[in-house]
Amino acid sequence: MATATEGEARLPKDETLRCWERDQAQLKADVVEEDTEEWQSNPSFSGLERVGGVDLSYVKGDDTSACASLVVLSYPDLEVLYEDCRMVVVDAPYVAGFLAFREAPFLVEAVQRLEEHQPGLRPQVLLADGNGILHHRGFGIACHLGVLTGLPCIGVAKNLLQVDGLANNELHKEQIQDLLQAGGDTFPLLSTSGRILGMALRSYAKSTKPVYISVGHKMSLQSATRLVHTCCKYRVPEPIRQVHTSSAVRTALSTALGTK
Repeated sequence: MATATEGEARLPKDETLRCWERDQAQLKADVVEEDTEEWQSNPSFSGLERVGGVDLSYVKGDDTSACASLVVLSYPDLEVLYEDCRMVVVDAPYVAGFLAFREAPFLVEAVQRLEEHQPGLRPQVLLADGNGILHHRGFGIACHLGVLTGLPCIGVAKNLLQVDGLANNELHKEQIQDLLQAGGDTFPLLSTSGRILGMALRSYAKSTKPVYISVGHKMSLQSATRLVHTCCKYRVPEPIRQVHTSSAVRTALSTALGTK
């Protein structure tokens, strides 16, 4: 299974980048951009019982110390069934377009710990705070996590990644105002190359700011967008919101900050 290794992280930057480019190309070839599970084709997602959310939260002022978190919620009730957070040292360099090599290994490990210790709570789909195919290289962290874990995965971003002609300009702002009138409204993110890279979604009626949905792995954009909307009590879908608001995460981060 191709992924970044500790050895690669210690290589000179140019050599590390070549390794990552190779690994990324290999992983990208395995991305599936269509529905693969029976529950995905059901209008109410009957058969879906567990949704997961993952993210890395950094200690304030320190870009090497972070809490890697995974939560699993029941579906459709969105009650927390499981949470895991672990402080990690992020020593891989940041390179634009390759963020997953810096963060994904810790999130994959969190999924693996769950599969080992409580396999009955394994999520049937993961929501990642970031992008999937809506990415400079067409392979964001949601794709990376999906391929490495084998789970359907969806990218959910709070800001538009400006790539392939997509821009947060006046035209985009007009589209938000004109096309996202109510909760659940959407419009496609069409690139200059003619490909739909994602969907802007008004996820919460009281929020005028959309979220940006993109395919990560093993799920169509249509199904991914529908599912994200059903997971929203507020603007950010609950699996990701719970990762950010977890008391365990807040305690871990404040403890780490207090020891510096």
